[in-house]
Amino acid sequence: MTAPLGRASGAGMRPAAARIGPLEAVAHRIILSQGWVRLAIAVAAGACGALAMPPYGLFPALVVSLSVAVWLIDGAAVGGAGRRTVRACAAIGWAWGFGYFTAGLWWLGAAFLVEADQFAWALPLGVVGLPAVLALFSAAGFAVARLVWTRGAGRIAALAFGLAGAEWLRGHVLTGFPWNTLGMALGGHLWTMQTASLVGLYGLTLLAVLIAAAPATLATGATPRDRFGPTLAAVAALVGLAAYGAWRVPAAPDPTVAGVRLRLIQPNIPQDDKFGSANRERIVGKYLELSDRALSPDRTGIADITHLIWPESAFPFLIQRDPEALGRIGAALPEGKQLITGAARVRELPNGERLTRENAVFFNAILTIGAGGQSGDTYDKVHLVPFGEYLPGPLDGLLRALGLRQFISVPGGFTAGDRAGQRILNVPGLPPVAATICYEAIFPGAILPPAPAEGAPAVPGLILNLTNDAWFGDTPGPRQHFAQARLRAVEEGMPLVRDANSGISAVVDAHGRVVASLPLGTEGVLDADLPVRLPGRTLYAAYGDGPFALGLIACLLAALAARRRRV
Repeated sequence: MTAPLGRASGAGMRPAAARIGPLEAVAHRIILSQGWVRLAIAVAAGACGALAMPPYGLFPALVVSLSVAVWLIDGAAVGGAGRRTVRACAAIGWAWGFGYFTAGLWWLGAAFLVEADQFAWALPLGVVGLPAVLALFSAAGFAVARLVWTRGAGRIAALAFGLAGAEWLRGHVLTGFPWNTLGMALGGHLWTMQTASLVGLYGLTLLAVLIAAAPATLATGATPRDRFGPTLAAVAALVGLAAYGAWRVPAAPDPTVAGVRLRLIQPNIPQDDKFGSANRERIVGKYLELSDRALSPDRTGIADITHLIWPESAFPFLIQRDPEALGRIGAALPEGKQLITGAARVRELPNGERLTRENAVFFNAILTIGAGGQSGDTYDKVHLVPFGEYLPGPLDGLLRALGLRQFISVPGGFTAGDRAGQRILNVPGLPPVAATICYEAIFPGAILPPAPAEGAPAVPGLILNLTNDAWFGDTPGPRQHFAQARLRAVEEGMPLVRDANSGISAVVDAHGRVVASLPLGTEGVLDADLPVRLPGRTLYAAYGDGPFALGLIACLLAALAARRRRV
């Protein structure tokens, strides 16, 4: 063992003559691994890290995952700097990311089996192809980390700089896909999620990497200080995060908005041929029956609530162009009651122009409907799902020629709402509403429009998220979706009202506490009051990713300073 130990000592290992323990022996084997063995270890380590994400929330799994990542980069770094070692680290990062995203996103395959006759052939593209593409970001993160790699604790800062920066890019490049961002390892727990009010999801990601990767030095430190110092600092940081969270979350429930009584409907309608225009009567009838169902002596139906909420894509037809269905809904709403519902919406045409397939422009929308079917304010989804709601522009013609279409069966796909002109949804009887549809709620910092509309309040009073996760069945996917939407409440200091077709429907207060909820995969009715928003604005709401950027720069400077000291 003397020669291998001496070879690995450049990564900050103890001298070759020192006696080693089991953890160090494991680290040595990983550092000295080569070829496919090294890549297989990276894949396994990445997959292990996925267990730290909701719904599992096993933070120690991320500790194992990122400690192994440090040792793998140590091994690739043997031999000094150069393009070869950077390429080797990129390969390790890709393999690590492929394991992480495959283990964390396998449930996407369920959507391809809903209409298996049309989409089953494309299942590998979602289950394997998407992780392969997303892994390019972790490959870039590992490569960047290698460029500023050093020995000792400085390399923990180097990994945090590279990997957290890559995660930020993943959330923004090509419309972005910040699903299962590493910060959710902290963002899934009530106390540790509170720091998101200061630094947001990407700030949590930076902290998660620093904390979870620090124990790598237990097996590679050259002195007791090098071995134990980073881990003790990481434990202190984790305790500090939890202590801040415990202090920030009050013991008493948040106050509620006077005069607002919500009713959320979770119909649990499967995404199959039963959800079709031929069944419109049955579907509308089911919504109305659930909406007027008595739950208690003081909640006997629509008469005892103020706002009725239905989920995304509530109808398999255009409700605004169906006077009969709209009339049934309007007749069920007493004066002063409001329905907020997801629905497909078609752009209105000038008087006299007939709607055709060629001139129709469809939006995935939120509609508000009052007594008598009176239409109110609307919101059109801004951030559409590629391949789910539309085919990317440059590839649209080619993909359609190959017989591929988006999952949602709308001619030509949905059109995105105007982000620049996005308005807060105004609903009588409610504070101004920050409206989101489906996975729009996973994007930190994108809950509010870039600038409030003229005359509108600068900050709304709640986040509304209507979604339909029935595509993914009883898998981790809907649970991960809910956890990410819940974190937006903490970041913005606003309550979240979330209505999902198959669950999880919930009301969450501005501290991230679940006030009331319906479980996944059940039909039900949820009545709840509306918690108030926090006074003022959170640090994250005021400054966005600014604190994260400062943390990223600090990690870079720390890595460079450690590198310089080692020269």
